[in-house]
Amino acid sequence: MCPATEKLDLTTTQSDILVLQEKGFILEKIIGEGSYAKVFKATHMVDETRHSVMACKVIDTAQAPRDYLTKFLPRELDILIRINHPHIVHVSNIFQRRAKYFIFLRFAENGDLLDFLSQNGAVPENQSRLWMRQILSGINYIHTMNVAHRDLKCENILITANYNVKITDFGFARNVRQRDRDLLSETYCGSLSYAAPEVLKGVPYLPKLADMWSIGIILYTMLNKALPFNETSVKKLYEKQVMRKWRFRTSVVNQLSTECKLQVTQLMEPEAKARPSAAATFNGPWIAMDTRLIKLTFLEESLLKQAQEESLRKEREHFEEESEVERLAELRRKGRGKEGLKVLKTADSNFAKSQPLLNDTE
Repeated sequence: MCPATEKLDLTTTQSDILVLQEKGFILEKIIGEGSYAKVFKATHMVDETRHSVMACKVIDTAQAPRDYLTKFLPRELDILIRINHPHIVHVSNIFQRRAKYFIFLRFAENGDLLDFLSQNGAVPENQSRLWMRQILSGINYIHTMNVAHRDLKCENILITANYNVKITDFGFARNVRQRDRDLLSETYCGSLSYAAPEVLKGVPYLPKLADMWSIGIILYTMLNKALPFNETSVKKLYEKQVMRKWRFRTSVVNQLSTECKLQVTQLMEPEAKARPSAAATFNGPWIAMDTRLIKLTFLEESLLKQAQEESLRKEREHFEEESEVERLAELRRKGRGKEGLKVLKTADSNFAKSQPLLNDTE
């Protein structure tokens, strides 16, 4: 029985609910929605004595535009199937049934970073350093895999019960290297407040470097409980970005270290190629102010090595990305589960849960 069937939207049919229940997944109430996707709180009944709270993103392709179906959705599914990292929200299962995809992922007990800032105010520098170190670890991992996120913002940084952060929402993510060369992106992605100058200018841009600008905006926002720019006009926002017309709030500027202020300034560099990479920022002087944060955990190190090996293998093979239509077709051909459920990804029992980096950091 589904305890909240009456709360489910009409596009999630009773037969969908029953088929998922056979797999041990119970959809509950809607906790977020967009134009053609909804996010439910869900329960996974592992066995008679164990269950876990999860989130389930339900994508209804019957309501989605063609460019989403042929370009963005195949990319998102492909990337979610491939990635595993302690600071990227863990996707345990992906099912397809008729026109719908059901993506089960870890539930964030403490909401997202924007919620946290609204409720608790600006994040002190020491805590911001820990969270930024975790974000950089995740971004360095996907960038090593030659994947860019392209929608980094406070709403897409989730906070767990242990107050660790995890990156989520790969709806705009894409592979950014093909045949030994970096691919320029021409798609305007993400939120205006977090978009890099080159994105706003509408010129082809390097997505990894645009991600680093967005990380700078996230860091500034954590420290100030405010965005650096308030403009709603693309033209005015772009002008302020390139003229570096932003400053730290007077309430925090004197509390921040010189290294911290320099780090924000380097990330919010209008010239894209002058911005530091995720790896350089991770290994930079600001993170190193806390020596406990500079070393990768065993899990981070092994996953990064896997990402490097995969990237090198694709380089050797002169890997060329398949057309997105072919990629979606391949995903649809994946193994079919019971009652018409196609299983695109199943739980990885070997994937270790993220542990707090520091025992005294809650």
